[in-house]
Amino acid sequence: MSLLAVNELTKHFGGVKALEGVTFAVSQGEITGLIGPNGAGKTTCFNLISGLLPPTRGGVSLAGEELRRLPPYHRARRGLARTFQNIQLFGGMTVLENVLTGCHLRQEVGTLGALWPGAGVRRAEARSRERARELLELVGLAGRGDFPAEALAYGEQRRLEIARALAQEPRLLLLDEPAAGLNSKETEDLMALLEALQGRGLTLLLIEHDMTLIMGLCQQVVVLDHGKVIAAGPPAEIRRNPLVIEAYLGREE
Repeated sequence: MSLLAVNELTKHFGGVKALEGVTFAVSQGEITGLIGPNGAGKTTCFNLISGLLPPTRGGVSLAGEELRRLPPYHRARRGLARTFQNIQLFGGMTVLENVLTGCHLRQEVGTLGALWPGAGVRRAEARSRERARELLELVGLAGRGDFPAEALAYGEQRRLEIARALAQEPRLLLLDEPAAGLNSKETEDLMALLEALQGRGLTLLLIEHDMTLIMGLCQQVVVLDHGKVIAAGPPAEIRRNPLVIEAYLGREE
């Protein structure tokens, strides 16, 4: 069963066709990879799915609900969370506070509760802190909660961004190059984390240039080139697809 359906998604920037008629589906409970050469349109596709950009035409649906007219925060409430190619953390806040910003999406307080927090608000805040600590332990950052986010090592910042996205309790998590800048041990740990998240029932869609990670982790792979889907299928099929080989290596004259 498809959780995410991308239908004829198209984005033009003036005369530049960043995406043209992109169509694919992400199955419930699976890890799907979105790959392609630099400039293929992968991050533009993520920005359209998450609502940061409006499409020129086409649409996106989550669990059968059309998202086209919904702003990013409404998409988040419906279960769509993402991370970014360039890490987007609140550097001056603590690690725990960064995760709490994600928890607050599900914490119903209201204006009066924020101004005059009563017992109910304090209980909700305590639950959020407990949940944030659980997520930090899940991503390997237990004991780092009081550290400034900017003091973490690069790989730890990557995991913190994932923890913050998980705090939104998503059904679908979009990861934009989560292994970028990681060493081999950190990449192995990332793969183990993503497999654990899938084991908890989470659906993942990730952009990644590390083909070892993609081929070892994903059940389905979608390949973009010059803004169009040129192949989609299981990793074994993608690995030997001549269009994919040509897109990455060029055509032999």
